[in-house]
Amino acid sequence: MTHYFPPEIGAPQARLSETARAWAADGLDVTVLTGMPNHPTGVIPPEYHGAWLRTERVDGYRVVRTRLYATPNEGVVRKTLSHLSFMVSSVLLGGWRTGPCDVVVVSSPTFFPLGSAWLLARLRRARLVVEVRDLWPAIFEQLGVITDPRVLGLLERLELAAYRAADAVVTVTEGFRDDIVRRGIAADKVHVVRNGVDLDRFHPDTVAPVGLRARLGAPGGETLVLYIGAHGISHGLTAVADAAALLDDARLDDARIRFAFVGEGADKRRLAEHVRGLGLTNTVLHDGVPREQVPGVIAAADLCVVPLRDVPMFDTFIPSKMFELLAAGRPVIGAVRGEAARILTAAGQVVVPPEDPAALAAAVAHLAADPERRARMGRAGRAHVERHFDRDELARYYRRLLFDRATADRATAGRADSDGRTPGVPDPTVPAQRVATPAPDHDPAGQQTALTPGSEALA
Repeated sequence: MTHYFPPEIGAPQARLSETARAWAADGLDVTVLTGMPNHPTGVIPPEYHGAWLRTERVDGYRVVRTRLYATPNEGVVRKTLSHLSFMVSSVLLGGWRTGPCDVVVVSSPTFFPLGSAWLLARLRRARLVVEVRDLWPAIFEQLGVITDPRVLGLLERLELAAYRAADAVVTVTEGFRDDIVRRGIAADKVHVVRNGVDLDRFHPDTVAPVGLRARLGAPGGETLVLYIGAHGISHGLTAVADAAALLDDARLDDARIRFAFVGEGADKRRLAEHVRGLGLTNTVLHDGVPREQVPGVIAAADLCVVPLRDVPMFDTFIPSKMFELLAAGRPVIGAVRGEAARILTAAGQVVVPPEDPAALAAAVAHLAADPERRARMGRAGRAHVERHFDRDELARYYRRLLFDRATADRATAGRADSDGRTPGVPDPTVPAQRVATPAPDHDPAGQQTALTPGSEALA
């Protein structure tokens, strides 16, 4: 059950669709219950206009879409109304269409479908799995989106009630798991399944479309620095623009350094105003592109940046877009700390402090002048995600967590301490799930079914 799903673009949509595809390929009967596509622009495509309920078949799984209030990804009130509308329509319109299931998986955020998922799971007598992709509402408090302590207290009580009601809680980082367990949720019901990447879709051999580099502002031998993804309040993109300003007149072997931002989101207007205010001549803001075009855009870049805001809680966040960049063989500069920084360092990439334009500009200038190092970084990053972040392998582990109780019990019994990390995997950059036992063969007579999860609100 998810508020967001392709053809919408974004990191959560990618994870959900690729996980659903992998589950279906492994023999599960998968249904995705979602809304009419509209994120982040708030515009519903013409083929969905006027529809209250739509059923589709994609990559071996079923998609059930229900009508909702469509709105751009900006403004707390309107976004909340959109989430509330899907909470209601998913049950009243989609609940009867989904049919029987063994497991209902839903994510937080968005927050409101948790109640709908709980109701559907009880009606179907199915297990409920809550997938935590952002620590909501805590991160909104740190970002200043919600400031009323009474509202925050109420939302946290509802959040913890959802975790307690779930049969299992799945997080995407160890930091999220530690936070949830610290707040009183039983350690043996909270598991980590990190984000990953489709290694066939994102590959170093991908060739950029003809003329794309010129459209991104690098028609000649310039070094093209790319940010691609959601332009959200969590990413600190104005600091990247400030780094571009420090390099606006730079010359390296007579080739300029160019910056390109590709995507949409709540913070894009502010970024555009900031770029105009700086008077940048080396920066292009490009519209978002369909997901099938993303690998080609990444292939056009010489360097990619993965930034986050300088907020303490972001130490526990792992931007999922960085796995796609690494799989594509692009060198990455992460303006991050915590788990994300440790993963990028282990993958042979460069890390600088978040929201530090001078440090980011220095790293860009250094790598722009060293193409051999960029090539080494690209090879190292690809090898790292092949070993540790293959989406299909992660989906198989997730499947075992959903259905193979013996495997889950062994994983729980094997935990060495209360924080739940698996013995033999001391390096937090190496997912514990990669040491799990092989997936059982599919038994058509006992085919299992699942409703797939939701997505990050910050992406």
